[in-house]
Amino acid sequence: MATVLIRRRFPRLSRVTTFLTTAKCKAERESNKSKQKEENPETPNSRPESTATIQLLDPSDYRVLYNPSAYAKSRAASQQSAARSCSQALTDDSTNTGTSKVQHTFTTTSAQALPPVRNALPKPKPHLKQTMPARLSAAQTRKEEAEMDKAEMHDSKEDPRMFQQGRPEYRTLSYDKFEPIEALPSEEGDSILHSIPISKGSHSPGTVTDYFCKLSHLPVEQHAELMIDHRFNTLCCCAIENIQSFSTSELIDILKACVRLVVPPTHPVLNACENEFCRRVWDMNLDQLLLVADCWRCLGRSVPSYLSILFSYANMHWKELTLPQLVQLVYIIGEGRKSPVDLMQKLESVILKYLDSCTLEELGAICLGLFKSISGISDHVMRKIADRVSLEMEDMGTYALVNVLKMLRYTRMDHLPLLRKLGKVVPARIPTTNIQGIMHITLSCSSLHYYDEGILAAVATSLPSKVTYCRSKDAAKFLWSFGCLDYEPPNEEEFYSSLIEQMLRKRHEFEKFPEHLLTGLLGLAFVKRFPEELIDYALRDEFVHKVRGSKYELRKDLFTLGRSVEIECPGYQGSRLAPQLYEEMTEMVLNFAEQEIYVRPEIVEAVSLLKSMLGGPEYVKNHMILPHTRSSDLEVHLAMDGHPIPFNSSDTVADKNLKDIGVSLTDDLMAQLIKGKSNSQSPAEGETEAAAPRQEWNQAPTPSVSLLSGPVIADTRLQVTTPSGSCPGASPSLVPLQQPQGVRLAIQVSNRNHYCYLSKRLLGLHCLKRRQLRQLGYVVVELPFWEWFPLLKRTRLEKLSYLHYKVFNPVLLSRAG
Repeated sequence: MATVLIRRRFPRLSRVTTFLTTAKCKAERESNKSKQKEENPETPNSRPESTATIQLLDPSDYRVLYNPSAYAKSRAASQQSAARSCSQALTDDSTNTGTSKVQHTFTTTSAQALPPVRNALPKPKPHLKQTMPARLSAAQTRKEEAEMDKAEMHDSKEDPRMFQQGRPEYRTLSYDKFEPIEALPSEEGDSILHSIPISKGSHSPGTVTDYFCKLSHLPVEQHAELMIDHRFNTLCCCAIENIQSFSTSELIDILKACVRLVVPPTHPVLNACENEFCRRVWDMNLDQLLLVADCWRCLGRSVPSYLSILFSYANMHWKELTLPQLVQLVYIIGEGRKSPVDLMQKLESVILKYLDSCTLEELGAICLGLFKSISGISDHVMRKIADRVSLEMEDMGTYALVNVLKMLRYTRMDHLPLLRKLGKVVPARIPTTNIQGIMHITLSCSSLHYYDEGILAAVATSLPSKVTYCRSKDAAKFLWSFGCLDYEPPNEEEFYSSLIEQMLRKRHEFEKFPEHLLTGLLGLAFVKRFPEELIDYALRDEFVHKVRGSKYELRKDLFTLGRSVEIECPGYQGSRLAPQLYEEMTEMVLNFAEQEIYVRPEIVEAVSLLKSMLGGPEYVKNHMILPHTRSSDLEVHLAMDGHPIPFNSSDTVADKNLKDIGVSLTDDLMAQLIKGKSNSQSPAEGETEAAAPRQEWNQAPTPSVSLLSGPVIADTRLQVTTPSGSCPGASPSLVPLQQPQGVRLAIQVSNRNHYCYLSKRLLGLHCLKRRQLRQLGYVVVELPFWEWFPLLKRTRLEKLSYLHYKVFNPVLLSRAG
């Protein structure tokens, strides 16, 4: 296997833009190599704190294994056709199934599909003689690695079922894999198989059931061989032909035996069982129905028809549900990814009924089921769940807690007691939590815009040692979350370099999940980090084609990334987006802005007053200076002597239309503005995963004009030297002016969704926007919502005085001069 050793240096990137181009890396390697030989020809001069050594192995044999989806797609077969062709079908199915566990293996030839760093680093050659302490140390290291591997294991099929161990009632509602079973000796198994005659139908249903149950008690290592035994196929055909002769309990026993034997989900005997159970649903009780549904889940078989009938049954008997039946039903709904609206509305009242009686693990199971099925839940019910969790969080398992957080962010619930308790309980758990759990905790904070330095610092400290367990999704969510909250961890270089390298190792996954690459790159762009290799890959035509075919709307994210690279990375020489895509996205964003952003009451009022104060519509322009940042600006130009400069040559029709759609500032509207509900979303997570929380702000006393003189963000003059190669194809407004004609103001009418929850800490996207505005020569002036929104209900004179101070602040002209 060919081996190439690459040393890559990660300089500090938080406040400067750095690219590691191929040529530069090669030059650095040659320079470092010669320098090391001169300084010390025997010992390499390595600096582990600033370098990362990665061994790129030949990826031709690299394989990615993944578990099938929760319910594998199955064949539909009627009982009659299955009976006619069962022998051939069984033979074919058994021949093609040599193992008891279905896996899909993909081979990739991508040079970036690297094995984990911990396995890829070159191992030192052992000495001929090792001391006992050295051997013990190596053994301890292997033990620790094994323990970490075990801790990071996540079984998506079994982990959600752990709540079933909390009550004995679940034994009648679910398949119990921990039920003690007396192993069947191999000799007795052979005897049973020999007793199955060639002629089918000669055994009673009870005997056939008994044979299934006994054979399922064979040692696990013999199950695969049993699947291809023609005598077992004969037994299955016998069951299929006489399926209607079995009692319901006998059919359930056969199904449970199939679970123990890990019968393939498309096996003909399962087709016959499913058809028969669907026919008998209304003659079964709820315990039996839930048990059968649980067996289908264990088998990995998709049974939409059976679940539909089950939900109809539950819809008629919902008042009779016991607590275990409720939790098991919500679990089945979640695993089936199906949310019957009428049933879910009724289940809300049942959840409230049993809320205080649920164990904390059952609460987690309920939240996970609701989250997986994308089931809406009222704020009242979610707040009740959060109330209880906030009081008992110390006693709650981390897995159950993470499931509650998933539902919390889905419902956009800003439950402050829970969030504060989270900051006290979670940091100490982070080192022992697996990587997916840590990711969901971090994503919950960013989705709710909740900044807790203790949680983020604990995550940043633990992540580098766990980073090789990250999927591309995990790495992307970490980058997005830290960038969204604009948090700089103490170990930021180690933190970011480890995640960037993991993204490179997982680049092959972006073929299937392009949204993860864009999510990660935007998170990096928020904190001014632009890894050239990943950006070049994301802006290629091939990747853009994948983006267009995604189920998510990712073009806006490409738009933001592409324009940000043009503005902030003048030396970038890699791939770029086509001009047609820029035009397409600009038109889309501006159309949305005209309908949803420019007409917001706080913006309309500011524009109207500025026009009156400055002398007319030609002195102010309400538009998006940077459309890729998806928020509006009020642009004003001032001469060096402080006088406003007319520049807006837009037709007057647009201004008249804006006046015609003015909004009356009623008390209800003001309450919405100050205490309103957020519906903002993060890139690539459209439905649920990045909406802002609701927030109630305490009513502050309205400040007088003299007190509203907060700091003005003004650190850039209009005179800016145009960097070579900057912003090719950019609109004229994106190019800095070369003549010092005055000051260009970009007035920001901010709202609460631009900031972290209950904080004046700006979110990452808006940090990026203001940074780029300054780089283009604008002076950023803000009308912060905690000042401007209360003023909306004050007199016109007070509002004009406030705007006059903001626009004609002497600090602006003194810095420009």
